[in-house]
Amino acid sequence: MPSPYRAIFSAPGTVGFSAAGFIGRMPLAMMGIGIVTMISQLTGRYGLAGALSATLAVSAAVLGPQVSRLVDRYGQRRVLRPATLITVAAVAGLLVCAKLELPEWTLFVFSACAGSVPSIGAMTRARWATIYRGAPRELHTAYSFESIVDEVCFIFGPIVSIGLSTVWFPEAGPLLAAVFLAAGVWWLTAQRATEPKPHPIEQHTGGSALRSPGLQVLVAAFVATGTIFGAVDVVTVAFAEESGHKAAASLVLAVYALGSCLAGAVFGLLHLKGEPSRRWVVGVCAMAVSMIPLQLAGNLPVLAVALFVAGLAIAPTMVTTMALVEAHVPRTKLTEGMSWTGTGLAVGVALGSSAAGWVVDAHGAAAGYAVPGVAGVLAAVVAFLGYRRLRRPVPTREGQGQREQREQDPDQPEQQHVA
Repeated sequence: MPSPYRAIFSAPGTVGFSAAGFIGRMPLAMMGIGIVTMISQLTGRYGLAGALSATLAVSAAVLGPQVSRLVDRYGQRRVLRPATLITVAAVAGLLVCAKLELPEWTLFVFSACAGSVPSIGAMTRARWATIYRGAPRELHTAYSFESIVDEVCFIFGPIVSIGLSTVWFPEAGPLLAAVFLAAGVWWLTAQRATEPKPHPIEQHTGGSALRSPGLQVLVAAFVATGTIFGAVDVVTVAFAEESGHKAAASLVLAVYALGSCLAGAVFGLLHLKGEPSRRWVVGVCAMAVSMIPLQLAGNLPVLAVALFVAGLAIAPTMVTTMALVEAHVPRTKLTEGMSWTGTGLAVGVALGSSAAGWVVDAHGAAAGYAVPGVAGVLAAVVAFLGYRRLRRPVPTREGQGQREQREQDPDQPEQQHVA
């Protein structure tokens, strides 16, 4: 491991919560694609599969920030364990209903209830932010490492989920995802030493973290970005099935994540100067441009190469996003702020899965790649229009107080220079 990454793990407890976070995040890459694979195996209907995956994503988008807001107030252990139990029970209900071929509305009910899944990535990033507060370089490396973990999950998650559901039994992928979630959350919340201290409710002035204009731009762009991810997942599975190699979809999607993983590893070694907002806009535009080759892919090998190149823009953009969130959101609402970006992605995944499923059913898999193409254009438009809001944080009253405190304490640098 390069020395910058080795250095961040010198702090006590970092290895433990990172390992727990990895396990707890596997469902992020397994659940949605697992549901798509399961339903398509059982019914052959990609429209229904995409709609159920979209329902899960929308539910997570609504409930996820509320869970994170409670975490900011009461702590990770007190909130995450009950939320996880609800999610696991809902996933179990979904699998039973699918297996017994119960009415479709039951599938949607349990998919919606499963949306209370905690944002494990936000929880681990909040721990890093607490440990390396006032250490911009270390925090940049830590955020890069977290993006690598995200992409490793997306490399192996779809392989495991799709592979088990196609080779073993259809419900195997979502079932194992629920097991990973429960194990990861229990292990993470057992580590109390690195858990960020909760902030009493009286410190939460100014309403939701989403009132920040900068965060609004990030979330809006991430809706379009999530649409890319959701559509690529669904269309790639359908494309592989039309090619006669459905199980190969997991490998192709793993190549997509591998590109992002490698880019994130290199990005974490760099100490870039200049405005993070400018790098973020460039990253979003790069993701948009990378969708063009997908329209031309005629077979799985070409598609894999195109997706690898497309993945190179993902992790650096995500790392820069976390730095911008910290710049625009008060520390007492940091976990909630990070979760809102996940919410934007979840909403986008819902839209992308649903739209792509409909296009695939109506026009075939090749036409489905037009959905992420359009979403990339929308993401770039949002990034350009919102660039001014991102250049300099507009503090709330609470954020202004924190800035005044930093001016009195020169050892605590401005957070907008994290990246």
